[in-house]
Amino acid sequence: MSNRYIHQLRNWPVFRWDLEQIMPLLTTVRHRQGRLLGALESLGFHLQTETSLQNLTLEIVSSSEIEGEFLSKEQVRSSISRKLGLDIAGLVPSDRNVDGIVEMMLDATQGFEKPLTRSRLLGWHASLFPTGYSGMYKITTGNWRNNAKDDPMQVVSGPMGRKTVHFQAPDSDRLESEMEKFLHWFNADQQLDPVLKAAIAHLWFVTIHPFDDGNGRIARTIADMLLTRSDGTALRFYSMSNQIKLERKDYYSILESTQKDELDITEWISWFLQCLNRSIIASGNTLAIIFRKTRFWDQPVTNSLNERQRLLLNEMLDGSDGKLNSSKWAKIAKCSQDTAIRDIQDLISKGILEKEAAGGRSTSYVLKMPES
Repeated sequence: MSNRYIHQLRNWPVFRWDLEQIMPLLTTVRHRQGRLLGALESLGFHLQTETSLQNLTLEIVSSSEIEGEFLSKEQVRSSISRKLGLDIAGLVPSDRNVDGIVEMMLDATQGFEKPLTRSRLLGWHASLFPTGYSGMYKITTGNWRNNAKDDPMQVVSGPMGRKTVHFQAPDSDRLESEMEKFLHWFNADQQLDPVLKAAIAHLWFVTIHPFDDGNGRIARTIADMLLTRSDGTALRFYSMSNQIKLERKDYYSILESTQKDELDITEWISWFLQCLNRSIIASGNTLAIIFRKTRFWDQPVTNSLNERQRLLLNEMLDGSDGKLNSSKWAKIAKCSQDTAIRDIQDLISKGILEKEAAGGRSTSYVLKMPES
């Protein structure tokens, strides 16, 4: 296995990159970041907070989905709201594991200026696995992994007997030294742009792979911490992990090829910057939904609505087509068909809903949005 992985190379971890190739991408990303932050500065505190809440929720849910774990968006949103002391309607109880993941993300983004330390990372890992188990497997918490040399830490896919090894991490007896170097670099001031530093930190940490499980999520959290630092605000206005989720195949492919190549990581940094650029562009979709909802709820007529109506109207505002029928209304609101019809008729009389052209059993209703 000699010289198969970059952590086995003589000069590891002295990364290099082609600044001439990277600078145009970095400049584009920084310009787009600045424009987004400038646009949001003109908004009121309520809209900024709502936008940040949406993106933090998206970041946490998406980072877990990349690893095949599906969290409840409502639980994540509620947990974030409670921990930040936000006065948000319709909060639901959240599971212990959801609260732990939220604690990790908020510690990284709210405390983005603080040093990254061994104890802080171990705390994040413990928050990810509050029971000490990953699925059915007991894992090491409170320290780095401690696997035997004849049982190396590998990233694999495929069935037993025909598995493909995509990556093999450094032996565990190297972890203290490896993490000491990483944390020293992270906390030192190298006059390195924090966006560029986010790309390098992500790759470096996930290559060390210091934990039994959760390395990908923590690597993305470390990158988020540095991206928050680059924005200069704890409010989050885009989601890198959501974009990575959409490009998951390419993400794993570029990681694998980089970890088996030389210490020139230009291609990885280029991909990371391009993905980040696309995530900032995509944030416009989230903002459009938030602006739409705000404009809708600013109508005086919405002040007299009941909780069922508020719940279902928010569902429609978040949905792709905004259509709803009485059966779906009754199911989501957990009420009778008659109650659903009364709710809908009340909204029609208030000019909030209107019936689509098709009638009978296929009758559905759409929102009447206020004029811009």
